[in-house]
Amino acid sequence: MHRRAIPFVRCTSANSYAQRDRVGRPALSAKAGWGTLLGSRSLIVSGGPRLGVSKKNKGMITLFQVILSGLAIGAIYGLIGMALAISYYVTRVINFAQGQLLMIAIMVVAAISSAGCSPWIAVLAGLAASCVIGVLSYVVAVRPILAFDRFSFGWLVSTLGFAVVVENAAAYIWGPTSRPFPPLLNSSSLHIGGAILTQQQLLAIVAAIGLAAVFELVRRHTLFGKLGMAIAADPEMASAIGANITVVAVVAFAISGLFAGIAGILIGPLTFANPYLGDTYGTYGFIAMMIGGGTEKPVAAMFGGLLLGILSEGANALINSQASDWFPFLVLVVILIFTPRGLFSSGNFLLRLRPAH
Repeated sequence: MHRRAIPFVRCTSANSYAQRDRVGRPALSAKAGWGTLLGSRSLIVSGGPRLGVSKKNKGMITLFQVILSGLAIGAIYGLIGMALAISYYVTRVINFAQGQLLMIAIMVVAAISSAGCSPWIAVLAGLAASCVIGVLSYVVAVRPILAFDRFSFGWLVSTLGFAVVVENAAAYIWGPTSRPFPPLLNSSSLHIGGAILTQQQLLAIVAAIGLAAVFELVRRHTLFGKLGMAIAADPEMASAIGANITVVAVVAFAISGLFAGIAGILIGPLTFANPYLGDTYGTYGFIAMMIGGGTEKPVAAMFGGLLLGILSEGANALINSQASDWFPFLVLVVILIFTPRGLFSSGNFLLRLRPAH
């Protein structure tokens, strides 16, 4: 039995994953639906007037709701953006199959839990599957290209081809239609300053920020992290002093698969499991990485994702419910015009505009 999803800041109640084209693919706006309250009939903030609430207070509540919902979906974008940035950080390759790693985690969890196993065992299996497919993407689609010509851009085609293979293999194994994802937390919600936040959304925000912090601590303060920084700065020199670039690259792709899998587990209870949802989340993860400047610092992709989520939810509330389909691309173009390397990159002139002492 499918759960009903009611958007927080939009008046439509249709779950965007129910809107499908002829071949069963989810609509592009599917990712915009994480401002939802599952299984609840709480009042929609942007709905009709409520007794005892002034227009000014209602506007502040709506703004706060947009920020909270934006942080929740932005945390997912940030995790996928970090997953892309981690693999790029070491190999200088953007893995365009990253969205499919998220999809694999969701599909494995849904399939195993529907077979009667504990959802938490299914979660572990889903995360393991996303890590394995992440490593396989390096071994099959990246390493042969880099071994032939390290400066070649052949990985653009090979990773896209790998994504297509994984997507169609998932559709063949589990079918092209959607299936329910098991609930991991109860559907109760928290009321914060008049706004509503589900436990699943709160978990997503906390988990994403925590993972970003842990990754940055490992990168800066452990031997393996410093080895990754050395390889990112000068792989030839790092190899000359004995660094095993292949092992570090495999670990980086495994970690990127883990991050993508965690993003899938966090978003799964609020969507359906479908083999075609990877492209949408992969696209917005890429935008988050570019906005934040994750090509230099993977943690910057998390800031880019949080910002992207807030702006997307704001566009949905202020423009229309489909604005988040195109508004992120507009944001990306504007940001890249002024800061081509991202908002939080070292080359951003805005960060150099400090008051003179």
